[in-house]
Amino acid sequence: MKFRSNSTPEASFQLAPMIDIVFLLLIFFIVTWSYARFETELEISVPAAEEGQDPKRSVGEIIVNVRDDGTIVLNAITITEEQLLGKLRRIAAVHKDQAVILRGDSEATYNHIIKVLDICQKAGIWNVAFATSRPDAATPAANG
Repeated sequence: MKFRSNSTPEASFQLAPMIDIVFLLLIFFIVTWSYARFETELEISVPAAEEGQDPKRSVGEIIVNVRDDGTIVLNAITITEEQLLGKLRRIAAVHKDQAVILRGDSEATYNHIIKVLDICQKAGIWNVAFATSRPDAATPAANG
């Protein structure tokens, strides 16, 4: 007599969907990391301010870096004043309340910073903030 086996096959763990999800997460983190690294120019040392506030970041804000020699850097690309004006005008035409954060090097002359402020004004951008850092605890504050 022949008996049939009524046993069900063992449940197996499928790896293909798991690998797909892991790769999607990896791609997501790599893409977001690449956008975050353009945010700040490492060669720029912003001035220290005791009364600075922690920024309330807004989506889509533009960070303009001004090096000590007056070079303007936007998204890790060195651009001229005319190129910055063109980009800011195009952005301001679409977004009326566009936020711009100006990261000027502490060694940059006042003239370089004012040029970028003038460019923002010409482009119609009024929402401009200055980036600062917290003073070091080791350096005492100047009194008077």
